[in-house]
Amino acid sequence: MPLPFSERRVLLTGAGGSIGAALAQEILKQKPSSLFLLDHSEGNLHQLGFALSLMHSGNPPKIILGDIRETAVLEEIFEEERPEIVLHTAAYKHVPLMESHVLAAVRNNALGTHQLAKMAAASDAQSFVMVSTDKAVEPRSVMGATKRVAELALLRWASAECSMRAVRLGNVLGSHGSVVPTFLAQIAAGGPVTVTHPEATRYFFSIAESVELIMLAAALAGESGIYVPEPGQPVRIADLAKQLIREANAECHIPIVFTGLRPGDKLHEKFVSVRESVENAQSGKLKRMSTPAPTHAEFDAAIHALEASLEDRDVGGALEGLCRLVPDYCPSETARHSRARQGSGAR
Repeated sequence: MPLPFSERRVLLTGAGGSIGAALAQEILKQKPSSLFLLDHSEGNLHQLGFALSLMHSGNPPKIILGDIRETAVLEEIFEEERPEIVLHTAAYKHVPLMESHVLAAVRNNALGTHQLAKMAAASDAQSFVMVSTDKAVEPRSVMGATKRVAELALLRWASAECSMRAVRLGNVLGSHGSVVPTFLAQIAAGGPVTVTHPEATRYFFSIAESVELIMLAAALAGESGIYVPEPGQPVRIADLAKQLIREANAECHIPIVFTGLRPGDKLHEKFVSVRESVENAQSGKLKRMSTPAPTHAEFDAAIHALEASLEDRDVGGALEGLCRLVPDYCPSETARHSRARQGSGAR
């Protein structure tokens, strides 16, 4: 695989997250000329900086405590550091939480990505790679719809000078808030283990697999677009819970309780919508999508409306804006009746 980060200036958002931290380690192995680690979590950044200092004594990364929604912070980064490659992993990912925090999800996932991509396109950046999700396909959740808008933002700002690619991943094993640590904690407490539905399935990727796919996308030459991996077979969540219970060798019987699908949940996920088709890519592990997108004028007008909804703390207007950009999105009742809540942050 080519070394896309060697002697390059690299900006990594969401650096303190599970995928971000693993990416930082792999990027440093390629000896970039500089690596900028952006995250809003002081604790995560401190831990990551310390861990990297033990493993890489050479050119240390620059730690930036900030938020992708802060225009002034991004302006300083692009004007002073001039990153050539942007890897964007910062996102709100928890489906149930975002159903009741619509404005936070829109501001972070949709508008934050839009602002970051726009600045990258206007600067010296030559490549932009974002982690997307299978939940952006025919979304039923606020999280999925906002990540779909983020995909569209990349298509809006892609150019011959700055390629922009989104890589759709499934559930990442071992990431913050993922189902396996939750199940293990429930098993350690003696149960029960809670599963939403007996037939619910998900696609799973390890952190190592996720990092490999992101780096493959960064190494691709040529076209911008949305890329999907070969996902393998989906896993029944109930079967995963049973396996973890067996492996725990618990002395007492640990029951599984089915709680019902949560607002925004789907029974099954997929990587390609009925309105999309798969094309070829240079990598056998990634395929480029042909996906419908609004015109630049339509996208810009919809983003402006979303920004106005957030300024007014208008949840209904924000949901209408999401539906305008993502026609196959159907908001849940929880999202429609959620209150505007103050306070949010982006990694």
